[in-house]
Amino acid sequence: MTASLQTADGPVVPDTPLDRERRAAVITACVVGGVGCVGVAVPMVASFGPSEREKAAGGPVDVDISSIPPGQMRVVEWRGKPVWVLHRSPAMIASLKQDETLLADPLSKRTAYATPAYVLKDPSLRSIKPDYFVAVGICTHLGCSPSGPFAPGENPQLGDEWGFVCPCHGSTFDVAGRVFKNKPASDNLEVPPYRFVSDAQMVIGDDKKST
Repeated sequence: MTASLQTADGPVVPDTPLDRERRAAVITACVVGGVGCVGVAVPMVASFGPSEREKAAGGPVDVDISSIPPGQMRVVEWRGKPVWVLHRSPAMIASLKQDETLLADPLSKRTAYATPAYVLKDPSLRSIKPDYFVAVGICTHLGCSPSGPFAPGENPQLGDEWGFVCPCHGSTFDVAGRVFKNKPASDNLEVPPYRFVSDAQMVIGDDKKST
């Protein structure tokens, strides 16, 4: 048995080899636990940084158009807005010349949502290439998102016309984003800056080679 020393504060337990081993074990456990905590904390802190999607929200967006069949549309996000990429069919393109007398602004002269000059070489198309139409999918009335595209006879609000219908207040647009007459929306759909990189790819939000 090991004898203890007596002090004014009470007995002092001597430092035995077993006590030293216990202290060493506790210190090691604390250090390992601390390293483990740091290892967990790093990914958590990293998750608070901006995501890749957030970083790209204000920048150009690449779009693969090779897999969009004629008559179908893909929606991508650019600057927090839905952007339509519509692969127009020959029937859609043909309808654009026929509906001009029904439109409020067939030549896109109104400037509240200015249309880039490079898509107005043929105002009926409002596009760089006839078969691909690009527009911000937000109604120019109160900011709802129109539905479509609808074929002739598919939607009673469009009647025999191809186009889009805003479900909020009934504004209708053709497949070049031009608003029909006597509708709540007074302007055509916005065309964002864009350009083609190749026959299979376009960039939304960058038109430096299209101007």
